[in-house]
Amino acid sequence: MNIEQARNAAQKLREQIEYHGQKYYVEDNPEISDYEYDMMLRELEGLELAFPELVTPDSPTQHVGGAASSKFDAVTHSVPMESLHDSFSEEEIREFDRKMQDTVNTPSYVVEPKFDGLSVALEYRNGILVRGSTRGDGVVGEDVTENIRTIRTVPLQLKEPVPFLEVRGEIYMSNENFLKLIEKQELNEEKTFKNPRNAAAGSLRQKDSSITAQRNLDIYVFNIQKIEGVELQNHKESLDYLTDLGFPTPPFYHVYENIEDVLSEIRRIGELRGTFSFPVDGAVIKVNNFKQREQIGSTSKFPKWAEAFKYPPEEKETILLDIQVNVGRTGVLTPTGIFEPVLLAGTTVSRATLHNEDFIKEKDVRIGDTVVLRKAGEIIPEVVAVKEHGSHSKPYEMPTHCPSCGSPVVREEGEAALRCDNTDCSAQLLRHLIHFVSRDAMDIDGMGPALLEQLVQNGLVHSPADLYQLDKGQVEQLERMGKKSVENMSAAIEKSKSNELYRLIYALGIRHIGQKAAKLLEKAFPSMDQLLNATVEEMESIDGFGHIMAESAVCYFALPQTMELIQKLRDAGVNMQSTQEREETDRRLDGKTFVLTGTLPNYTRQEASRLIEKLGGKVSSSVSKKTTYVLAGEEAGSKLAKAEKLGIVVLSEEDFLKLCGQSGDENKE
Repeated sequence: MNIEQARNAAQKLREQIEYHGQKYYVEDNPEISDYEYDMMLRELEGLELAFPELVTPDSPTQHVGGAASSKFDAVTHSVPMESLHDSFSEEEIREFDRKMQDTVNTPSYVVEPKFDGLSVALEYRNGILVRGSTRGDGVVGEDVTENIRTIRTVPLQLKEPVPFLEVRGEIYMSNENFLKLIEKQELNEEKTFKNPRNAAAGSLRQKDSSITAQRNLDIYVFNIQKIEGVELQNHKESLDYLTDLGFPTPPFYHVYENIEDVLSEIRRIGELRGTFSFPVDGAVIKVNNFKQREQIGSTSKFPKWAEAFKYPPEEKETILLDIQVNVGRTGVLTPTGIFEPVLLAGTTVSRATLHNEDFIKEKDVRIGDTVVLRKAGEIIPEVVAVKEHGSHSKPYEMPTHCPSCGSPVVREEGEAALRCDNTDCSAQLLRHLIHFVSRDAMDIDGMGPALLEQLVQNGLVHSPADLYQLDKGQVEQLERMGKKSVENMSAAIEKSKSNELYRLIYALGIRHIGQKAAKLLEKAFPSMDQLLNATVEEMESIDGFGHIMAESAVCYFALPQTMELIQKLRDAGVNMQSTQEREETDRRLDGKTFVLTGTLPNYTRQEASRLIEKLGGKVSSSVSKKTTYVLAGEEAGSKLAKAEKLGIVVLSEEDFLKLCGQSGDENKE
């Protein structure tokens, strides 16, 4: 390879690495595996080593992680949060040892598991947590203190009042909590996190700390960045000290005097990593003695005294025995592969999602095939490729009818999913009920999937409204249901009747309407009656609401079965109004739709909009036949002209205030 070929190859690699680094570090939405990313980086390092003149300051080999997000205040780290150089073979670890031996006399090493999460710095003054920040690019990170405080394993106060202490740790999501989160996301047909690392990063970097609190994150602290008032001699001593202060430190860390014992420990961690409750993607080897570390030094990116060993993703071949198709809450058909059991990354795997019809066709997956499996993020089994077709295998065809109710399935334009549109489908009913009673929806405690399945199977429940009409005696006869359990369940059902309106909206399971969208709908339409009569145009005018969401909601509320369900829920006593509406007595603008245009003398558009909504009216962004009034100020444009053309009443600010029963600015905020 000549210099020009190398330059072109390096440029292409840099573009790919920068792109995938943005997806991984900044967007928390990777498109390739960690191993594939590492291999691209390794290839670029090789080119730059062979052709040093290709090295540039902005090369991905010269910087750490990704830039800090503008969502949070920037934090300049007093001690740079360096990355680690990666090794992928035992020979590379032996080479690391040879370099250490050449620099310092008889180094000893500490070996720890390498956690797969988000690196953070925690700062304490007099033993009190004062700041938490992400690594960012190693020099500048993001201030996420309030989110850090929600993590139960982060000590807010240390057992000793150390004058100043800055530590480095890894925020992670346990395998169990990760699986629970993606199960919830799948149930709600939301985009799922790809792996625990991205789930942890996405959860920590929330503007709303209450969301972070719900995600059950944890931390392991593995390094002292800076300390005042305490002298420590080596890494093992520092980890012991951190443990005594109350920090969760790596569950095991040992000192080794020779590299063969280090390699033996690396192999041990590799064999066990699939059995840990926390995500591990490698092992870290560190020179133990701090004075020796100073002698060894660092590069612009890595400490020379430490090395990360990265385990390659384990892949196994097995036979695809069958494909089972399940029906989700909103009718989506999801194919699941059933395999001959195989031990993969520490656990036995016999099932894996095949995602959708396009995935099956793209990989040409057939029953009887020999396929290659691996675990994405060491957690979720996935089919990597078809190794060999079975001798009598045929291309797999997804069902044309719902496997649960027999109704024809459809595939809408722009979607990969096949869907059963029969709202009375029993499979959808169960999953709809599970969603309806979930914590973020109606929050009916004591109604788990097992009980709901029994209720459906025994014909006691045919819709969510039936939950409010259950016969206690009949429920007591069900498996594992005693009198006390039924009483607790009934109390939870009764309590749910007074929930906020947005909870009910979310619980209905409308496609494309998550919890955030449900809150926006409640704010814009503070009663169910207003919501039922809302138009696509009116919903589209809501800030943060798109056309697809608006169209989906309006179509849902127009269905006869939806009207019937809401009436039954209303008859059962389920709340149909927002708290704001229940508190307000003056609803003089109920049913009135306003469009605001131009500049008002004394009110901003926001102030006028708040007053309209407070009195029960609605604000729309565009003029139509359904517009009641146009509130026009100076420099009113095309909206005023359209209103006059349609014969819609045009109000001045004075007219508007009289209509609202206001004499001045008492309702301005």
